[in-house]
Amino acid sequence: MEAIPIFLSFAFGLVFGSFYNVVIYRVPRALSIVKPGSSCPVCGHQLAPIELVPVASYLVQRGRCRSCGAPIHWRYPVIELMTGLGFALVAWTSTSWQDFVTGLIFFSLLLILGIIDLEHKLLPNALTLPGVGFGLLFSRFGWTLPFSWSVLGAVVGFGLLFAIALISRGGMGMGDVKLMALIGSFLGWRAVFYVLFGAALFGSVGGLLYLYRTKQGKKTPIPFGPSLALAAFLYFLVV
Repeated sequence: MEAIPIFLSFAFGLVFGSFYNVVIYRVPRALSIVKPGSSCPVCGHQLAPIELVPVASYLVQRGRCRSCGAPIHWRYPVIELMTGLGFALVAWTSTSWQDFVTGLIFFSLLLILGIIDLEHKLLPNALTLPGVGFGLLFSRFGWTLPFSWSVLGAVVGFGLLFAIALISRGGMGMGDVKLMALIGSFLGWRAVFYVLFGAALFGSVGGLLYLYRTKQGKKTPIPFGPSLALAAFLYFLVV
């Protein structure tokens, strides 16, 4: 794809990343993602449009609220940049507008769910279940896989991780099971096995880093969603 569409996708990704920050913060807390408008979580200051410019506002304000001076978490500009980069990669690898739309929604779901799981050890049904629906719907439209492959992917993804969850006796959560069903609905049943293998590799390395960063013990539950999301998006880009 030409450079201009990729750049525009990156720019739109920055804007959507700002909204995804709202989703990531509010959905686990069962808050509306529409009302009220964005505000400082410390002092309640309603953010003006100039304070909502992706990345730039954070840099200009030196990472602090203009009203109370409370620090703004660094993850906000990082997620905006990650979304911009993800949108650009989807644009770069897409061969049609259907591929582009499907890729953006798939990436967005993976990113939001991965970050929520990393922060809250939670994969909300409000995102995973509609995500499975999107995967099946796009397949039904003829945009991605044959519909039977999409259905089989969701079933195999759910069944495989459900079996692992039963065997591990709590080592794998039902949120991970539903996330793999989502992944299978977009990528098909064969992808489930590749994604699980890749996620296991990423999870091994990421788990050690997570324990080191949080200074927790070896028995601490480690979120598996980010590893599944990363492996799934890499498979989507490469295959």
